Amino acid sequence: MKKRTIRKVAVLGSGVMGSRIACHFANVGVEVLLLDIVPRELSEAEAAKGLTMESKAFRNKIVNDALKTALKSKPAPVYKKGVEKLISTGNFTDDMSKIASCDWTIEVVVENLDIKKKVFEEVEKYRKPGTLITSNTSGIPMKFMCEGRSEDFVKNFCGTHFFNPPRYLRLLEVIPGPSTDQEVVDFLMNYGDVHLGKETVLCKDTAAFIANRIGVYAIMSGMHTIQDMGLKVGEVDKLTGPIIGRAKSATFRTMDVVGLDTTVKVSNNLFAGLPNDESKDRFVLPKIVSELNDRQWFGDKTKQGYYKKTKDDNGKKVILELNLETFEYGPKSKAKFKALEAVKDLENVRERIPVLLNFEDKAGDFYRKTFYDIFRYCTNRIPEIADELFRIDEAVAAGFAWELGPFETWDLLGVKETAEKMEAAGEKPADWVYEMLEAGHTSFYKNEGRQSWYYDIPSKSYKVVPGTESLVMLETLRGENVVWSNAGATLFDIGDGVLNLEFHTKMNALGQENLEGVNTAISIAEEKGYKGVVIGNESANFSAGANLAMLFMFACDQEYDEINLMIAQFQKTMMRARYSSVPVVAATSGLALGGGCELSMHCDAVQAHAETYMGLVEVGVGLIPAGGGTKELALRVSDQLKSGDPEYNRLQDAFMNIATAKVATSAEEMRNMGFMNEASRITLNRKRVIADAKTRVLELSALGYAEKNQRRDIKVQGRGGMALFEAGIAGMEYANWASEHDAKIARKLNYVINGGDLSSPTYVSEQYLLDLEREAFLSLSGEKKTLERIQSIIFKGKPLRN
Repeated sequence: MKKRTIRKVAVLGSGVMGSRIACHFANVGVEVLLLDIVPRELSEAEAAKGLTMESKAFRNKIVNDALKTALKSKPAPVYKKGVEKLISTGNFTDDMSKIASCDWTIEVVVENLDIKKKVFEEVEKYRKPGTLITSNTSGIPMKFMCEGRSEDFVKNFCGTHFFNPPRYLRLLEVIPGPSTDQEVVDFLMNYGDVHLGKETVLCKDTAAFIANRIGVYAIMSGMHTIQDMGLKVGEVDKLTGPIIGRAKSATFRTMDVVGLDTTVKVSNNLFAGLPNDESKDRFVLPKIVSELNDRQWFGDKTKQGYYKKTKDDNGKKVILELNLETFEYGPKSKAKFKALEAVKDLENVRERIPVLLNFEDKAGDFYRKTFYDIFRYCTNRIPEIADELFRIDEAVAAGFAWELGPFETWDLLGVKETAEKMEAAGEKPADWVYEMLEAGHTSFYKNEGRQSWYYDIPSKSYKVVPGTESLVMLETLRGENVVWSNAGATLFDIGDGVLNLEFHTKMNALGQENLEGVNTAISIAEEKGYKGVVIGNESANFSAGANLAMLFMFACDQEYDEINLMIAQFQKTMMRARYSSVPVVAATSGLALGGGCELSMHCDAVQAHAETYMGLVEVGVGLIPAGGGTKELALRVSDQLKSGDPEYNRLQDAFMNIATAKVATSAEEMRNMGFMNEASRITLNRKRVIADAKTRVLELSALGYAEKNQRRDIKVQGRGGMALFEAGIAGMEYANWASEHDAKIARKLNYVINGGDLSSPTYVSEQYLLDLEREAFLSLSGEKKTLERIQSIIFKGKPLRN
């Protein structure tokens, strides 16, 4: 097999997708050449600045402006500032020859076949034979783009359809052309997975491929149902968001963000291009879509769509909602359905969905109509768009941010029972479903032997889901691989002498059960000869922090001895993770805040998903980090200062990060903020984090891991450091950048991170700093304004600035 190495990539087209694809390649350390067209004419303003038609600044204006816009956009397309230095820019006319130095050329120009063919003609003149050439088309067939191209071109040509924004949406569809070498397909599937962190899904060369074919059908068919049932915009977005494991933007907000015109264009193309689709009429625009399209109310890009931002008489920003009958804007509607009330205490979406679909009210009716319809549609798309059902689940879930794919969802409801209900509702699934059931197979997936298996239609048997053999999937281990559990945590044997501790409290907030889990996991590993422990889960967040409810109750009752014991236990557990006789690795993703950050920092290493958002945010509830977080940053800064590194004199940065509750927006930024030590690593693909953390445990164990002694050599600055920081605190307070209570918290933090009332820089122990943390935390927990902040978070879910 040919060995490929991707050192440099050319991205042809710098629009919204092209510029952000370039940024994501730069994120993973690849050099990028980003090209676009030369502007057609010089404006008067440009001429006034001294630009000429021949000047480089003018000829590269389109690509440079596009890259600047991308870098300023939110959410940011880059992991950290500076990676954009890997991107060089140019234009098609002057710089196309530079693609000769690239290992992979990606075409991302406008969705017009004639234009793409012209670009490919130029590519053929300069591209080095054997290098990859792919298109980011969202629907133009590969066979048409290959027409007239050389044998080497078509052998190395493939579709690579990224979803926007490329950094955040996990899907990468790989679509082979009619003559694509298998080696190229295999390489792209692996590279997208391991190096770009994508859910790489192999697609057939069919209209809109997999994700858009199913996802847009779900949207447009859902629109017909919404119109028929007379549902309101706000009601629908409540029903179709996180409650069923979908994106927070749900249906209508997503349409506004993406742009209604984009959805309409795809839907119209599918209607025209699918004469044999039995449900093609669902792609016809219902009035609640066509009316907005006619009025050009496309959403955010036109300042109004299904929602409209405006200001009230007092100048306060308000969001109005479109009435789908009158097409006038009014106050946002509230969803009041008994079905939603019935699931409000169910944290897991796998528990909520069966309740919602079986509930007898208008919400239940809506769910049954839409879910049964999409189930039926998916069964009829096999083998048209995919031979294997798992590819549909993977593509739709990753491309549209669904927690569960259609077939995974159907499994939750019972395949046989749901098929009967679907048939009664006029949504009869394809014959292969009945054949599966008649053969005695009752589910589309099953977990067996630490593996996930899918039902393979041609062979009428189960096969291992490809690509999962090297993963650690906790869902496949429930049962005989559970070593220990309580109400908030489960300990798994994940093989090769490694344990994994999973949290499953709400938002994985750390309470008594979780702390018990950490201590128990380490004790079992030490006593029974395991090589180490991973702390990680498969949910959206590692941990949103400590459970505040118990603290609030004790503080309200002024039970300060109980609070002191609670903090001491938390600190002791963090130190247990640090000073065990086996390696402990945190496998983080999503939010890792407050106590979740502190736990991660006390592990021997962090194996972080690239999209981990970590921070010490305790000041938001009127406190300082007291689970070792303040101590740990002081320790790490001390180590860097002792090593003589002039670039890491960052005690003030550490202080400000805590005082302003700054949260790292990526794992790379976590490293810069001091949350990751030298032993820590980053994983691009979320599905691989626990497996990589397990490998890290084994590596640390193989190096002859030994229990360490607690540190007594942390250099703190004492009064000198405190005086320096006090000037800043006073200045922020004077300028009204910090409230009186903010300043009080900052002064407590200042005292702790500088080691207290010491006359000169001094070496202190970890326990000394932990005691200072605990004392400061205790005093702040008795403050009225702190209790107000905690109350706001617990009961309103909103931070309070007082």
